[in-house]
Amino acid sequence: MSELLRLDVLRTQWNRLPRRVRAPAFPALVILLAFLYPYYREYLPDIPLFGAFPTVDTAVTMTIFIMMAIGLNIVVGYAGLLDLGYVAFYAVGAYTAAWFASPHFSESVGSKHFGSVGVNPDAAGFHVSIWIVIFIAAIFTAIIGVLIGLPTLRLRGDYLAIVTLGFGEIMPQIARNGDNLFSTGFNLTNGAQGINPIDPPGFGDTLERWFGLPSDYLTAENGINLFYWTALVLLLFTVFCSVRLRDSRLGRAWIAIREDEIAAAAMGVPLMRTKTWAYAAGAFFGGIAGAYYASFKSGTFPDDFFFNISIFILCMVILGGMGNVWGVILGGGFLAYLNQEGLGNIGAEINDTFGTNIDVPLYQFGIFGVILVLVMLFKPEGLIPSTRRKMEFEEGVEEPYLYDVRGAPE
Repeated sequence: MSELLRLDVLRTQWNRLPRRVRAPAFPALVILLAFLYPYYREYLPDIPLFGAFPTVDTAVTMTIFIMMAIGLNIVVGYAGLLDLGYVAFYAVGAYTAAWFASPHFSESVGSKHFGSVGVNPDAAGFHVSIWIVIFIAAIFTAIIGVLIGLPTLRLRGDYLAIVTLGFGEIMPQIARNGDNLFSTGFNLTNGAQGINPIDPPGFGDTLERWFGLPSDYLTAENGINLFYWTALVLLLFTVFCSVRLRDSRLGRAWIAIREDEIAAAAMGVPLMRTKTWAYAAGAFFGGIAGAYYASFKSGTFPDDFFFNISIFILCMVILGGMGNVWGVILGGGFLAYLNQEGLGNIGAEINDTFGTNIDVPLYQFGIFGVILVLVMLFKPEGLIPSTRRKMEFEEGVEEPYLYDVRGAPE
């Protein structure tokens, strides 16, 4: 009883605070808890059926996939453009990091270094600082998004989805067969072997001496924590940009196109330019996520970019709630956790309890499909829908009856 009274007192005191204080307090608390996660994770209790909380290594992957889901949410959730080939932008970002931060082009360019860390100063190939490479990958991927969008965004609905599906299928084939483009011998992607090693993030010896910043994440004492904190910073940047874009004039134009493209055009919204901006923005964040993930894994391989990755990221958006950044964060984090650790933990728990030998991760896409079907049946707007979409699903559009039996006299 005393604990309940204490909670009531805290709630009362909280409600007395000005709204301008309460509004940023909760996000700030969540951000603080996220940054401190590596320090208290081992003290957290096990979750029934799911087991222990995600490792920091898994948390890095979850954060990167959430970034990609937020990028796709701009295209699908804001602008209403069904993109089934988002993996192409992820691949372009990853290979951009591989081209500019690895020994891949050692035979043709010799030794080119600019702010590189974690590699021999005389190492051959391009070795640009990963922070610059991430920026280059974001811009280059946005340009690719524009080039893909210009010929395809004149289409709508299913036709647009089919065309983007084609681009999503083309990219892994280019990655797999790009070691001998057009039979000229030019090696762009190193084929099925992929490109590795990719230079790690870091700030170099000078900044380490002056400001105490880590010279190289791989050799740092808490390297995995540094990868995690950097991923969180990139995620916060992605969330901030996504929210600001949603509330901007461009974001309102995206929503207008999503709701009714003909009405938006009649009100003066330039359809092609607005749609292309959505594609470019979504590709921009996909490129950041792809480049950082490639550096985190220290390699990029064509098997990472097949069509099922696009569907996996789309499921994150649908599960969380299209158009709502916070819902996408929840859906992306949950599915990424299941993919990395969750299904394995569930399988181990089931096998220990019932004495079976079921390889649950083997059925991951079937399980994801069941989750998606259940969400569509019982909460079609997503786990945390945007206010607009929630109203659409709750109110709906009622079709008039040809003969209204409800009002007919008995």
